[in-house]
Amino acid sequence: MDFSTINARGLVLIGCGRMGGALLDGWLKNGLSASAVHVIDPNARPELADLGVSVNGELPDDPAVLVIAVKPQMMGDVLPRLTVGADTLVLSVAAGVTLAAYQAAFPAAPIVRSMPNTPAAIGQGITAIIGNANASEPQMALAEGLLSAVGRVVRLQAEDQMDAVTALSGSGPAYVFHMIEAMAAAGQAEGLPPELALELARVTVAGAGALAISADEDPAVLRQNVTSPGGTTAAGLVQLMDAETGLPPLMRRTIAAAAERGRELGK
Repeated sequence: MDFSTINARGLVLIGCGRMGGALLDGWLKNGLSASAVHVIDPNARPELADLGVSVNGELPDDPAVLVIAVKPQMMGDVLPRLTVGADTLVLSVAAGVTLAAYQAAFPAAPIVRSMPNTPAAIGQGITAIIGNANASEPQMALAEGLLSAVGRVVRLQAEDQMDAVTALSGSGPAYVFHMIEAMAAAGQAEGLPPELALELARVTVAGAGALAISADEDPAVLRQNVTSPGGTTAAGLVQLMDAETGLPPLMRRTIAAAAERGRELGK
């Protein structure tokens, strides 16, 4: 990515916790000048200043990008304190805060709302983005390039898809972590030592996920490929795929509950 415009005009990062910090690390690694970055966060990592990043100092008048990476409940305090014009891209990574809320604070600005997920911390995230009417194609491409520092980026067709994205990929890592917990516990119940059960569950989930990404086949085909008729996998899948008590109805309820909560937060 070409950071020349940002290096010249600056990038303001409001909030440098796990997600903001992961993004910043990716940008610096890929060529963003530390001197162009202005971080506002009372708990910013001390080493940022050592790198040359401005921490809690004076902000540029016309930065190229303003990135808002604070928790949604902090927006009421944060947004009134910020001022940008029509030439600054506002990029949000906060869940539940709508484009309309940002437009009320920055009427003339191009705004891109995004939903990354926690694997961004290791560069394996996936982020969905949607822009407002002021966001041109070059500005959408700029947002996509910035977010690509921590993984894949997809564009949405409408903002109302964001609640489903939040429920699926935004909250999804927690579901997978809990599945690892449940698999390990089930392995222990069958006689495995706790440490071995956890290692088997972790690596199995990680390996299956990597295979699902790299393979050309649909996940259903991959499942069928490892399921011998009458075998052990088939016996387990009878329970897991039950139409009433198995994983499909449970996951539908899980995603629906998370999406509904996202809609509530956006009101």
